[in-house]
Amino acid sequence: MVSKRTVAIGFVGATLDRVGKGAARWQKWRPTVALCQQQDLLVDRLELIHGVDARDVSLAERIRADIAAISPQTEVQLRPMALRNPWDFEEVYGALHDFVSAYAFDIEQEDYLVHITTGTHVAQICWFLLTEARYLPARLVQTSPARRKDEARHPEGTATLIDLDLSRYDRIASRFRREQQESLAFLKSGIATRNAAFNRSIEQIERVAVRSQAPMLLVGPTGAGKSFLARRIFELKRSRHQLEGRFVEVNCATLRGDGAMSALFGHVKGAFTGAQNAREGLLRAADGGMLFLDEIGELGADEQAMLLKAIEEKRFFPLGSDREVESDFQLIAGTHRDLRGRVAEGLFREDLYARINLWTFELPGLAGRREDIAPNIDFELERHARDQGRQVRFNVEAKRRYLAFADSSEARWTGNFRELSASITRMATLADSGRIDESLVEEEIARLRQAWGVAQQPEPLQALLGRQVADLDLFDRVQLQAVLAVCREAKNLSDAGRRLFAVSRQGKQNPNDADRLRKYLARFGLGWSQLRD
Repeated sequence: MVSKRTVAIGFVGATLDRVGKGAARWQKWRPTVALCQQQDLLVDRLELIHGVDARDVSLAERIRADIAAISPQTEVQLRPMALRNPWDFEEVYGALHDFVSAYAFDIEQEDYLVHITTGTHVAQICWFLLTEARYLPARLVQTSPARRKDEARHPEGTATLIDLDLSRYDRIASRFRREQQESLAFLKSGIATRNAAFNRSIEQIERVAVRSQAPMLLVGPTGAGKSFLARRIFELKRSRHQLEGRFVEVNCATLRGDGAMSALFGHVKGAFTGAQNAREGLLRAADGGMLFLDEIGELGADEQAMLLKAIEEKRFFPLGSDREVESDFQLIAGTHRDLRGRVAEGLFREDLYARINLWTFELPGLAGRREDIAPNIDFELERHARDQGRQVRFNVEAKRRYLAFADSSEARWTGNFRELSASITRMATLADSGRIDESLVEEEIARLRQAWGVAQQPEPLQALLGRQVADLDLFDRVQLQAVLAVCREAKNLSDAGRRLFAVSRQGKQNPNDADRLRKYLARFGLGWSQLRD
């Protein structure tokens, strides 16, 4: 089998390749020449990129002559490239992209190496990006000088190949995945949430938070955790050194009149009656950090107009001032309202909505995330232990009872996760010996029912099954309740069976509805006589 030819591509080193004069240059390490001196790396062709002025051309030709002297089998192709500013990323990347796009790669016959030791740091970064993105079907090669004491005997130094096929680096890939999972867990405060839609939103929020500086909009009912999540996003970005300033939070529903303008944008002394001193304002306080405007839909028209300017230009006028001030902040907005509907009603600026609507994430309330009640209970107990220095736990039966109620249709959770947090805090505070028992749970359930204005309803399943009802899935509870409702109205077991299986019995030659119903009830340890009693 005929081996492939090795082709190297790289810049002339304007400084490193120019060292030494006359015969003395052979005692110096010159990276481009050294690349062709390696004992275990034969370069069949070198594509040598150089500048277009006379000094650069002269150096390139001298390098080609020196390579011919020490490696006559290496063909050197000089490739002039005009760069006005070799430190301009856009210009260098564009020039190299054009070069590789026009190059006739022959991967069947040739292996390619990109020499990243020479050229500016900008050029080296561009080589890396183009190679990693597979615009170049190549590996990277880096040359290094020998240790100082060996330089005279080994002026060629060493060469190291770098393969960018990340699939070979399982530990690196695993580390990236682990760090992303840690970021997701951080945003969720370590709560093992089970709601699929919420988890997908958190995954997207994590990617947007670390990659974008654009505004984000969190939509959800009061108590759904918008403020909490905004602060976690801020802390995540600050841990990545993307923010240096403060986290500034304001509920726009509390801002009215001149007070709203002053609170947000600041004011100068004497701007209005009572303005005896100048005020910085929240937007300036958030400079270099993050501003969270909760309930942004409550802002007035004037505040909306000034906020749009501040977001787009990072500049605004404090109230009463004729001189602009600057503030470079990242914005997260929160609302429980339908902002699109408010735009249609003329209550919210369409251009401001478009500006903050690039990344919109829905945060469902507790009623839409009932599978997350259990992990949030554990989180609240852990938080109580940190805050109060006192460990509290549920008894097994008490926790079953509370979870059964919390997950039932009777539980309104109008205050969402904030209300759940308050409920757990009350029980943890009242718990003697660090244990929440069934009596505490019943007291708390009664307290919640009263707060929601819900009269305690008779629970036939509880009466029939006792504590066993806490072990039933919601699906089984709903289905069994429907079956019991039919049974209560039926004359006898057969009549109930005919009503319940009215459709499927038509496909059977000898339907035995009573037996089917008897077997269904037996799954829950129930008999017909119990239902009638």
